[in-house]
Amino acid sequence: MADQEIRINLNGNEQWVEKGIKIEELVKGQKGKNGAPIVAALVNNEIRELTYALDQECTINFVDLSSEDGIRIYARSLKFLLIKAVHDIFPDKEIEIRHSVSRGLFFEILGGGVTAADVEKIEKRMWELVEANKKFMKVIVSIDDARKIFLKRGREDRHRAIENREKDYVTLYILDDVEDYFYGYMVPSTGYLTLFKLEADNGGIILVMPKKEQPTTLPNVPVPRKLFNVFSEYTQWLKILGVDDVGRLNDVAEDNRIKELVLIAEALHEKKIASIADMITKQQPEKKIIMIAGPSSSGKTTFAQRLSIQLRVNGLVPLNISTDDYFVDKTRTPRDEEGKPDYEALETVDLDLFNKDLNTLLAGGEIDLPSFNFKTGLREYHGRKMKLQDGQVLVIEGIHALNPRLTWDVKHENIFKIYISAITSMRIDQHNRIPTTDLRLLRRIVRDNRYRGTPAPQTIDMWPSVRRGEERNIFPFQEEADAMFNSSLIYELLMIKPVALPLLQAITRDMPQYAEARRLIEFLSYFVSVPSDLVPPNSILREFLGGSVFHT
Repeated sequence: MADQEIRINLNGNEQWVEKGIKIEELVKGQKGKNGAPIVAALVNNEIRELTYALDQECTINFVDLSSEDGIRIYARSLKFLLIKAVHDIFPDKEIEIRHSVSRGLFFEILGGGVTAADVEKIEKRMWELVEANKKFMKVIVSIDDARKIFLKRGREDRHRAIENREKDYVTLYILDDVEDYFYGYMVPSTGYLTLFKLEADNGGIILVMPKKEQPTTLPNVPVPRKLFNVFSEYTQWLKILGVDDVGRLNDVAEDNRIKELVLIAEALHEKKIASIADMITKQQPEKKIIMIAGPSSSGKTTFAQRLSIQLRVNGLVPLNISTDDYFVDKTRTPRDEEGKPDYEALETVDLDLFNKDLNTLLAGGEIDLPSFNFKTGLREYHGRKMKLQDGQVLVIEGIHALNPRLTWDVKHENIFKIYISAITSMRIDQHNRIPTTDLRLLRRIVRDNRYRGTPAPQTIDMWPSVRRGEERNIFPFQEEADAMFNSSLIYELLMIKPVALPLLQAITRDMPQYAEARRLIEFLSYFVSVPSDLVPPNSILREFLGGSVFHT
């Protein structure tokens, strides 16, 4: 073949292409999984933009909106489009990202709220920019020049964010007259952004965007108001402490003020747990069953233990029941769409027996508590008797605990439901947030390695399946909760970093998890490292780092 051509393996098919061709040329006329738009590619296991030029033999797999990487790139590009539109309509105002919501991302305008009419104007401008198909221009500058640029423009938040950055360069993107800094790749131009809408909400803007589960439509789900309020409360608390971005958090660590921050964060947790215990106590003797649910790596085990302690302080005696012990026999396990056992389905629980036993306990009767033998796949009885005495309450933790169908025959007034998740409202800077999902994934990588001997690649591989289970079994029911607990700790990524980093760095380029490992390493690069000596033994963080007083 001529020197001007190179051989590539594209989605499993070998072919020859012109040397220097951009990936975008190979994408034309193609769609991804289930018709999802293609927004990037994996080239030799590394994420590359569609504007990337191929200059050597390589393996290429397209990245579309049915993947986490694809959704991130699309969301990042939409975010820049929104920033540009706000700049055009309100040139004297700044927009700030706040947090995620079920339908997308929530933004606020600094210096005052926006009306529905304002949001309509902004969305109209966004669609005008999409129609114009403006290019996202990419510029690489030295780290020193970037610092000067950010300071000159009054972006101290961005200057702080890159203060400890290990790389000696920064990638800026330009859309017409707006220049901005993001933490990842973009689509080539605004013409790719054909699926979004804006909604006015709570004085701010919700940018509605597709989810990877349904990448060709916009989600039509209500905004979870209780969870929204938790985000807002945490945002205000960060502002009060003066640590609402990564740069300020790093300053606290470098100024030797981390001990005080740890004590304040842990005190807030204790205060919130005590408050929930007080809510339950005030509703006695009616609320006899406490149900706790939350996504993976939320710290449910430690939370349940600490809540039990606070309940005992209030004179209540908590008893534990595990829904696992009510599993149906293995031969009755429901099947998923592929005919495989679905161990996360609600129907894995013997709902009739579970409700019968709960009602017997509420009526003052005694039950024979079952045990599930995971080796034989059968439910067994070993003479474990249980009866609720005065002042005793049941604590039940499980992925289905908020689902009304789990307790379909139990009176609602007898149940108190708690939703727990690691909800972070801290930002890297004004336009870039810290995803709650990334915090939970890093927690799980560290915990699985320490307690289960599971290497980071295996945890990364399992994560999409874990997320699908959460989307199906937990998130739809979070608004059922009577109380919500935010298990994130403002300081924790400083202490997770030195433990997680070596596990991620051990993932080499030839491994399929390499791209995700590199992304997480890049994310952690914005945080300084702090040893975990100051973390109290009863902290939720100890459930992941080790050394928990509750771990047996």
